[in-house]
Amino acid sequence: MEVRDIVFSILMVVSAFVFTYEWLSRFHTEYSNALIILSAVILVASLAAMILSVDMRLRRIDKKLDDKERSTRINIQSVEDNMEKKMDGVIDKMDETVETFNRRMYR
Repeated sequence: MEVRDIVFSILMVVSAFVFTYEWLSRFHTEYSNALIILSAVILVASLAAMILSVDMRLRRIDKKLDDKERSTRINIQSVEDNMEKKMDGVIDKMDETVETFNRRMYR
């Protein structure tokens, strides 16, 4: 979680408080209901927490996918190296067999 995310969350809560207070002051000049203001602040705070939670979860999933991709790449490279060694061995045996046949034919 970055500092920027926390600052934006705090800004959301403060702006919800100011917006609700001012909005209620327009209709009721003498008083504003503290319960409504508190509810709006809690609503916005929970929304900010939910957004931050989703962001953290997406970052974790992204990191896991990167780790899996790296692991798969390493495994594919290992299989490729093993196959190359086996193919080199088969090619060497085939070359020896072809040489043996060529020697027999020219004798």
